[in-house]
Amino acid sequence: MAITQVAAYAHLSPADIEALGRELDEIRRDIEQRRGASDARYIRRTIAFQRVLDAASRLTIACSRGKLGWVLGTLGLATAKSIENMEIGHNVGHGQWDWMNDPEIHSGTWEWDMAGVSSQWRFSHNYRHHVYTNVLGMDDDIGFGVMRVTRDQEWRPRFFYQPLQNLLLATTFEWGIALHGLYAAQERVATDAEKGAQTRALVRKIARQAGKDYLLVPALSGRRWYRTLAANLTANTLRNIWAYLVIFCGHFPDGAEKFTPAVVGEETRAEWYLRQMLGSANFDAGRLLAFMSGNLCHQIEHHLFPDLPSNRYAEIAIRVRALCDKYDLPYTTGPLPRQYLLTLRTIHKLALPDSFLTATSDDAPETASERKFNGRTIFATTSSGRRGLRTALRTMAAMS
Repeated sequence: MAITQVAAYAHLSPADIEALGRELDEIRRDIEQRRGASDARYIRRTIAFQRVLDAASRLTIACSRGKLGWVLGTLGLATAKSIENMEIGHNVGHGQWDWMNDPEIHSGTWEWDMAGVSSQWRFSHNYRHHVYTNVLGMDDDIGFGVMRVTRDQEWRPRFFYQPLQNLLLATTFEWGIALHGLYAAQERVATDAEKGAQTRALVRKIARQAGKDYLLVPALSGRRWYRTLAANLTANTLRNIWAYLVIFCGHFPDGAEKFTPAVVGEETRAEWYLRQMLGSANFDAGRLLAFMSGNLCHQIEHHLFPDLPSNRYAEIAIRVRALCDKYDLPYTTGPLPRQYLLTLRTIHKLALPDSFLTATSDDAPETASERKFNGRTIFATTSSGRRGLRTALRTMAAMS
């Protein structure tokens, strides 16, 4: 089932893990010391570009007469909403720009263009997910409470409908995230009054968000309100699908491992780093795709350093990949279509009871543990002199 001994699974000694942790700490210190005016310009220009694109797209929708103008305006609006959601809202909410001391671009004040309340999301995401990444029973993002993405989750008849639930979640992703944040926020408080306050906060946010996109802006379009309404609905749906795709491809492809609660009992910072590296997945992207994904194509780097500026992830990735080579660790990445197809395979396969599945619960593409090696020493010496997980996995594959 899930990994219970991270060091044993990674085929690294405690000394190796601590050395890896020190090198990752050095990367953090280096980026923190070098961030400055160029990073501040990046986020301010990104916000300005997003706002201009949003306004221009809405004007195109309102003023155009034909279908082409509507399509271009709607695609532009979907793009603007995706940028606000991924590269701005998500990353500002992580505190990546708090060092600027700009009250507008701060995790405590930014309210994103989504149905969910930012403060509720920050607790469910920044704490529950990023601190306890892929730890069963502690990270609610493992399947978001509606999907079975590991055999550690007991199969239930409702999972038969998982492929259809997956499609529904993709198109309504912002609403799923909103409810996900609410449930986490309600678990955080003790009294019914506090739970009610969290519910009312979400209701107010939904009212503002829906009122803007589906009442106010269409009403400003006068007799052509239906074109604007359809454009807003379409843009939000496209944004939802894109956000869903990016998030799922960073967390559920093969190689994004799961862990038992035992791993966090006396976990050191270096061990936490290692768990993030083993529990996350990247996808290959050029500069444009990286920007449109909020630089979450670098999900491994994001999980290692969630509060460092996203525009630095590409350079961090070069150094992290070098460390994976040095410590003989896998660096889980691949083309976006491939990562999503692997995710879809897991979603559809785990809709079935375990009796229909063939691989063992310790050695399946989506579910693995240190027990898959059966205590065998199957290392080979690497160029760095270390023998780690990547060599062990390759040797296992060659033996099968």
